[in-house]
Amino acid sequence: MVRKLLPLLLIVPAVEVMILIYSSHLIGVMSTFLLIIATSFIGAFLAKKQGTSLFQKAQRQMSQGHVPSGEILGVLFGGLFLLFPGFLTDVVGFIFLLPFTRKIVKPFLLTWLRRFFQGRNRMTIIR
Repeated sequence: MVRKLLPLLLIVPAVEVMILIYSSHLIGVMSTFLLIIATSFIGAFLAKKQGTSLFQKAQRQMSQGHVPSGEILGVLFGGLFLLFPGFLTDVVGFIFLLPFTRKIVKPFLLTWLRRFFQGRNRMTIIR
């Protein structure tokens, strides 16, 4: 798992810094800073709105005896990506938060999670 995650932990921040430097040269440092702040506020508002509505939907589904939908994972991942400063992670976060794009991304996310956790649910006994 670390071998798969390590390149992302190195590449994503480097790409984010390159995008921020390019953006600051293109539109100015202050405009770039304000744009990052604006996307953070918009993302927080959208995450709260989507999270609240999906939480209410999940409560209704559970009260009827159904398992809540996997859309909650999309909002969770979207909010997680929006926590990191930068334009690339904001775009990914918004893709997970917007309902019409979340429906497109949801099958890929569920497939990735199944592969990621496959075989990890076995308990290891230390002797």
